Amino acid sequence: MRTRQDGSSLRNVVVLGFVSFFADLSTEMVYPLIPLFLTGAFGATPALVGVIEGIAESTASLLRVFSGYIADKHQRKKPLAFIGYATGLVYKLALILATSWTGVLAARVLDRIGKGIRTAPRDVMVAESGSADQLGMAYGLRETLDMAGSALGILVAYLLVTYMGGSLDLEGYRHVFAISAIPVVVALCLFPLLREKRTHVAAAPRERFWEKARSLDHDLRLYLVVATLFTLGNSSNAFLLLRAGDVGFDAGGTILLYLAYNASCSVLSIPLGKLSDRIGRKHVLVAGYVIFAAVYFVFAFPVAPGVLVAAFIAYGAYQAVIMGAERAFIAEIAPPELKGTMLGLESTLVGVALMPASAIAGALWVAFGGWAPFTLGATLALAAAAVLAFGLKGEKA
Repeated sequence: MRTRQDGSSLRNVVVLGFVSFFADLSTEMVYPLIPLFLTGAFGATPALVGVIEGIAESTASLLRVFSGYIADKHQRKKPLAFIGYATGLVYKLALILATSWTGVLAARVLDRIGKGIRTAPRDVMVAESGSADQLGMAYGLRETLDMAGSALGILVAYLLVTYMGGSLDLEGYRHVFAISAIPVVVALCLFPLLREKRTHVAAAPRERFWEKARSLDHDLRLYLVVATLFTLGNSSNAFLLLRAGDVGFDAGGTILLYLAYNASCSVLSIPLGKLSDRIGRKHVLVAGYVIFAAVYFVFAFPVAPGVLVAAFIAYGAYQAVIMGAERAFIAEIAPPELKGTMLGLESTLVGVALMPASAIAGALWVAFGGWAPFTLGATLALAAAAVLAFGLKGEKA
């Protein structure tokens, strides 16, 4: 029997997409400036940038599995997502008040805590709003709007930096951070338009997810392991931006490169999500890891600025490939009562791996040069592609 809730499913995905659009518009007005803020205003080294990004990502990621578990247990996904997005306002305030790299670290942790809270419940709402044969498209639609907001945010950041003379002092950064808070308010105002689907379950003892780990689908367990190991070579995007500076791009040029990455991902997310619906998740995921490896080899040995531009565009294609297919794969293969938990667990495992990944990347950069962390990442990506190509067996793959 179809319900009124079913009729609003597509609208739910679109509203969630626009929430992500405005939230990421805000975030990406700030993100490409963080490495420059740290190194320019506070004299941080690439190694310190890596440590800050690693701590921020990993600390917050610990919340994702618990957020997913709470969403499954209490069927309260919308309030959790709202709290997660609202943290973006606190993040901007913390950046404005920061007077040292430790203040930036605290702000980044706050931002990632918000992401850790909202990611799993938001992804479950997308899964519950998309039909089984169009799940990849539903995630692709949300990702398209998400990355379109990111691209617009980066463009706004570029225009602001250009308007301020091409480089920023401490006060200039604070002005940009203050302006970036406005889109977060818009995102929060969209929440009343969301309709949350709740599944009423009998009040029976509930097994904790780790007690069911051995009974999880083989492909799901394999993918969780592979994604975690791959992430050890997938360090923070801050290193891509620092690499662009090494090649000769100034602050404005670096922001435009990041814009090209986000625009590429936004344009490709829906078609690549649909592709995973048609040909299976495995083929798309394997292709994504191969693209990542090629991009990282280019960053390891850049030959010309034009090649780096192409690499940023290809990196956007990798992101579009992975995000839609990965979320759809986990959502459709996880037990229904653990859907949020599994989506959160994947995010937690990947986030925790980002801590050593970014720290290792920073140490390799200082010890051997910029080529070293990217070579490691490319190698691990090829290994991940091989394991998935020969290891995933189920019909959902």
